[in-house]
Amino acid sequence: MCDLPTTAGLNPQQLDNFVESVLSEDMGSGDITTRVAIPASARFSAILAARQPVVVAGLQLADAFFRKLDPDVDIELLVQDGDAAGVGQPLMRIEGNAQPMLAAERSALNTLQHLTGIATMTRTYAEAVAGTDCVLLDTRKTIPGLRTIEKYAARVGGARNHRMRLDDGILIKDNHIAAAGSIVEAVKAAKAANTGLEVQVEVDTLEQIEPALAAGADRLLCDNMSPALLKQAVALVGGRVPIEASGGVRLETIREIALTGVDFVSVGRITQSAPAADIGLDYALSS
Repeated sequence: MCDLPTTAGLNPQQLDNFVESVLSEDMGSGDITTRVAIPASARFSAILAARQPVVVAGLQLADAFFRKLDPDVDIELLVQDGDAAGVGQPLMRIEGNAQPMLAAERSALNTLQHLTGIATMTRTYAEAVAGTDCVLLDTRKTIPGLRTIEKYAARVGGARNHRMRLDDGILIKDNHIAAAGSIVEAVKAAKAANTGLEVQVEVDTLEQIEPALAAGADRLLCDNMSPALLKQAVALVGGRVPIEASGGVRLETIREIALTGVDFVSVGRITQSAPAADIGLDYALSS
């Protein structure tokens, strides 16, 4: 059976549900202002353009909002997700009935600005580790309900997705260790469960590394370690398992971290703290 096509990571049913939910949240029973101020026969043409340098993500989602309210709208996508766009660069041309176009505008822009903001920030982090052997990862620090599309934007920006959900992998953290009694007990229990999933263990001291590896950890997450400590961790592990660095990673520190020899570096900021991109929609009456 073939996989369903996706838009920003959403299959057709998920896409329709998302668009309907967002439009319902914004419109309620309808766009009253537009209905009373704009003639039903009025037609607009519009250009959606970047107002700052961006990495575009979510353009087809924006398209879906306009098409949901006006299936006959004429839309031309001028760039693709993942493309870099400069100030003033047109991203999309739209022509159609003015009322549904104005009603869909805010939902389309909010979504596009948010995802493009994530992709734009992610690209800066990805470029900062370019030329190293370290892979940029995202995290589960996403807005509830938006994880799929936010992680899509992170991929567009150049990150690799870590766990999408809690059932994607086993990550034993400090609270799990505290409840189990020790790293050894936590890892042994996870391995004994025979889930077929990789068992990753969070360590925040060098002393925790050998017990974790001896118990069977498949991967380590070194949490909030300085670059100096990360270099020691890499030497201590000696390539036996992959190492991920995490915790407080910023743009000005990520390359130094990547150069310690870790295999991965995860950054919550790219989804949690990315500012919305400045993208505008300018209208003109159509003849």
